[in-house]
Amino acid sequence: MVIVLFGAPGVGKGTQAQLLAQRYGIAHLSTGEAFRQAIEQGSELGAAVQQYVHNGLLVPDELVTAVVEALLASEPYRRDCVLDGFPRTLPQAEALDALLARQGRGVDIVINLVVPEEEIVRRLLLRGRPDDTEQVIRQRLAVYAEQTRPVLDYYARQGKLHSVDGNADIETVHRRIVHVVFQHVPTAPNGPDP
Repeated sequence: MVIVLFGAPGVGKGTQAQLLAQRYGIAHLSTGEAFRQAIEQGSELGAAVQQYVHNGLLVPDELVTAVVEALLASEPYRRDCVLDGFPRTLPQAEALDALLARQGRGVDIVINLVVPEEEIVRRLLLRGRPDDTEQVIRQRLAVYAEQTRPVLDYYARQGKLHSVDGNADIETVHRRIVHVVFQHVPTAPNGPDP
């Protein structure tokens, strides 16, 4: 089972991905977290990524795809996983389909978390990361609008896209996501809460 959590920065993808990973006993692949760790470790990848992240820009497709390809070929991502932060562009979505096809699998469902823009700005300012200034946040949202929304159309054409209202408490959003996964992924264990 491969689940993609999609949505603008600050909609709660990371939190919901962790909850899904725990619920289904699957791996959580977060490109954002992988990049933050690389930056903190001062690795070559971190240096390459840092200039993009700190300016609110998307990391180039080739770099992101190379990182994800390496992760998907390793344990524990070889089997079931939830992707958080990838794909963010159409070329990344196409690359992901090709990567998974080579492994004999594919994306089962894409959950698009929907939250109003002003709520996103409020949430991101509250989390207090150094790169989360209001100017950078609004730049990220502009980049998202321009470059990542076409990915929604890509998955909608495949019949895999399902939007979920993410403007609620964590548990409510989680229940909404699990309900959608249960309805649309026949292999999903642990149905919705009673």
